Amino acid sequence: MRSAFLALIVLTAGCAPLAPCPKCPPSKPAPETAQYLEFTFDGLPGWPSAGLERSLRTFLAGCPRSGTFSQVCARAASVPPDDASAARVFFETNFVPYALVSSDGPDSGLITGYYEPIIDGSRSQSAEKRYPIFGVPEDLIVVDLAATNPDVRNMRLRGRLDGRRLVPYLSRGEIDARGVPAQVIAWTSDAVDLFFLHIQGSGQVQLESGERIRIGFADQNGHPYKSLGRYLVDRGELPLEQTSMQNIKAWAAANPAKLQEALNSNPSYVFFRELPPAADGPPGALGVPLTAEYSLAVDRRFVPLGAPVYLATTHPVTEQKLERMMAAQDTGGAIRGAVRADFYFGTGAEAGIVAGRMRQQGRLWLMWPRGAPPPRPD
Repeated sequence: MRSAFLALIVLTAGCAPLAPCPKCPPSKPAPETAQYLEFTFDGLPGWPSAGLERSLRTFLAGCPRSGTFSQVCARAASVPPDDASAARVFFETNFVPYALVSSDGPDSGLITGYYEPIIDGSRSQSAEKRYPIFGVPEDLIVVDLAATNPDVRNMRLRGRLDGRRLVPYLSRGEIDARGVPAQVIAWTSDAVDLFFLHIQGSGQVQLESGERIRIGFADQNGHPYKSLGRYLVDRGELPLEQTSMQNIKAWAAANPAKLQEALNSNPSYVFFRELPPAADGPPGALGVPLTAEYSLAVDRRFVPLGAPVYLATTHPVTEQKLERMMAAQDTGGAIRGAVRADFYFGTGAEAGIVAGRMRQQGRLWLMWPRGAPPPRPD
């Protein structure tokens, strides 16, 4: 019966099943899935020498928001915070490592870096401070699809009303040209710094008064993220090996006439909210402050937020090993894939230099509560 149905589809589409069909649309690639392969702690690269005290504290910081790990969190709270041996026993006793493998390729993937930038700004607009840091627009509509289709529970539509129609929201180029009906949190003088603030998703604004305000991701315009570095490579402006944040900023300073078109190549646009001052760090998608060099941004389709994740990669532009137990506490528009992660380096210019150079290959292992049903491929 199923074969007859498929044959009917082929015939009604006007395509011979064994011959090329120039009028048929190309078939879409199958969506990525993940395999979770059970592992042992002894098999993790660098596990015998891994320092785990800060890893445990970072995992604990996310426990109030990670319901999946509530029972494990209760046990973690009783572990002495600075006892390396006790931290190791805790992880080995309470978790099973699962290697993440993507259906799209091998068991390794791209590990990049991000940070919390500090940019100069003002509460009022001036000839110099003319680029707005927008809050959420009044006309931005967000449609949560989970209520109608659980299969797309992590997807949301964003748009605006045009009469009775919901249409896509404005792209970056349109917003830069026309503005949006939104509160302006602050104004800054550097369009490139603002662009990278959008990519990082949070930051601080240093005001002329000496006050510093912290801002965090509030929403996004619904357009997909596209890499500015890839745009410059495709047009012969930069070689691939030089697409660090620092080199992109240098290119922008040398090519002001080409800058706006280049920025517009990424139609995604982030809207912010002002946050209360916090000494511990900017909040990630999990809703807890990120910990420098121990918090990881992941694709939540494959890695639940709050989970410990063991990372094996190398430090930026070196072969020096970076093997560490991290905590999945954030997401990002460019972080798509089962074996894909963004390493949070901290706040300020020095963290930005290192983060801008981070583009390494690495492997990931999801830590899953021992005794719980193993993770299921999506």
